[in-house]
Amino acid sequence: MKKIEAIIKPFKLDEVKEALNEAGFQGLTVTEAKGFGRQKGHTELYRGAEYVVDFLPKVKIEIVVEDSMVDRAVEAIQQSAQTGRIGDGKIFIYPIEDAIRIRTRERGSDAI
Repeated sequence: MKKIEAIIKPFKLDEVKEALNEAGFQGLTVTEAKGFGRQKGHTELYRGAEYVVDFLPKVKIEIVVEDSMVDRAVEAIQQSAQTGRIGDGKIFIYPIEDAIRIRTRERGSDAI
């Protein structure tokens, strides 16, 4: 099993969720996040004063899939999250040793 973690622009969340659903993935976890990469933030004007916004709003999506489904999930995320502009985000893939469904005590791929 693998955990796929994607950091994307917030307005792309619904498209990514729909693309994953259409690709056959049922559950995911979403966390609001802030960060920056090459975007480096930007300057804004508030009540006549200029200030720097260092951290930009992002959304972190986490999904655990079987090894054979990783490419399908990554492709769905890439296609739906891409705008072609800087700050589209990143995808990280981690190995998962085990998963346990608390309610039924199922383990491994049965739990996901």
